[in-house]
Amino acid sequence: MKAKRMLRVLRRSLSSVCLAVVTAALNFLACAIDVQAQSCELVWSDEFAGDKLDRTKWDFDVGNGFFNYSANQWISGWGNNELQYYTREPENASVAEGMLHIRALKESLHGCGYTSARLKTRARDGGKLFAKQYGKFEIRAKLPTGQGVWPALWMLPQDDKYGTWASSGEIDIVEARGQEPNKVLGTLHYGSRWPANAHSGNDFIFPAGETFADFHVYTLEWEPGEIRWGVDGKIYQTQSHWWSTSKLDGTNGAKPVNEAELNPWPAPFDQPFYLVMNIAVGGRFLGNPNAETKFPAEMLVDYVRVYDKVGGYGPVKPRGEGKLPFEK
Repeated sequence: MKAKRMLRVLRRSLSSVCLAVVTAALNFLACAIDVQAQSCELVWSDEFAGDKLDRTKWDFDVGNGFFNYSANQWISGWGNNELQYYTREPENASVAEGMLHIRALKESLHGCGYTSARLKTRARDGGKLFAKQYGKFEIRAKLPTGQGVWPALWMLPQDDKYGTWASSGEIDIVEARGQEPNKVLGTLHYGSRWPANAHSGNDFIFPAGETFADFHVYTLEWEPGEIRWGVDGKIYQTQSHWWSTSKLDGTNGAKPVNEAELNPWPAPFDQPFYLVMNIAVGGRFLGNPNAETKFPAEMLVDYVRVYDKVGGYGPVKPRGEGKLPFEK
């Protein structure tokens, strides 16, 4: 870890001509000195060098919701009663001093009381900028605090092979309730299309004196049939039990009644997923801001790195312990 910190300092102090050399060295050492990544190979990264976002790697979601084509219906608040309007403006997302800055502002826009940014490695037209099936995903970030502030680093399926959310899955690398700065969450969403969706996850509690307002390295290790979450090199949860079905009741999802109605294990987490980074404001997950919430609320991302396991991942691990919807 000392070598990583030293190289980050060097990276920000050298000219852009030397930046590529330092970055390459940093990426090499990230594999070489991380015990859990001794057999890894860097396949994609963004070190947020320079003074602008690399648009070949990132696009934006814009607005305060999305259109559900299955139900022919507009879903406001991103399905969670969120209060922010996402923009592409530099006031909400910018690169400076070797960091990505995502900022939620208290300002009115298009009927919303806040603006923010939501970046993704998927083009607005659905095209792929970057998506990955299996691998190690590592993000060094500093998250904002405050009642009603909801930072998240997460993943969604590039293609909804098994149906719309959540039958094709969602992987939350890390998300946080701003009013609880001593813990972060790692969660899987799966099951059937809403409202028959399911989720499972766990919290990471920081050691005394630390919060997510400090810089930490958040890691997801995703292999066939098993997903692990880590903070600062420490694995705090492993999941190996989930399910997916494409069964419907009209336009709504329906729970499976037997094994034959399940998509083959380890669906839905056997497809390429793309990365998402955002700050949401308010909603059902954590409640709305109050008078003490300070804006702007800013998330800093130092880097995003994705590794592959040299030699491949081997056979799919069997489904772990847990009950399926039709089991008593």
